[in-house]
Amino acid sequence: MSEAKPEGRLTTRTLAMPSDTNPAGDIFGGWVLSQMDIAAGICAGQRAQSRVVTVALESMSFIRPVKVGDILGLYTAVTHIGNTSMTINVEAWVRRDRIGTREKVTEGSFKFVALNDSGSPKQIPDESELPDYVLEH
Repeated sequence: MSEAKPEGRLTTRTLAMPSDTNPAGDIFGGWVLSQMDIAAGICAGQRAQSRVVTVALESMSFIRPVKVGDILGLYTAVTHIGNTSMTINVEAWVRRDRIGTREKVTEGSFKFVALNDSGSPKQIPDESELPDYVLEH
């Protein structure tokens, strides 16, 4: 049986620390959510080639707890592009105790709007206008 694999591009990676725990000793879900929003924002900003803002969290599923010492890897993929907005899917995977089994722990869908220098919504550029690094997998 082959190991399940993340969908999307590895965007950020961080270590879950004791200061991020809830009263039960697991990593606080809000910390995981904030890490996911950061990764989604990086992905959206690169695709928009501008400042972006989170306007909606369209879905969120906590599948398994994150533990102290886990490496949290956030994988992102653009799933929809509109005129000024886009949807980013984020999968959160951990490497247990920094070296152990890889498990999907959380997934969510974030909606962003691209902004111009004045803070108004702006058109998202066509793929042909993007630098190569944005399109690399």
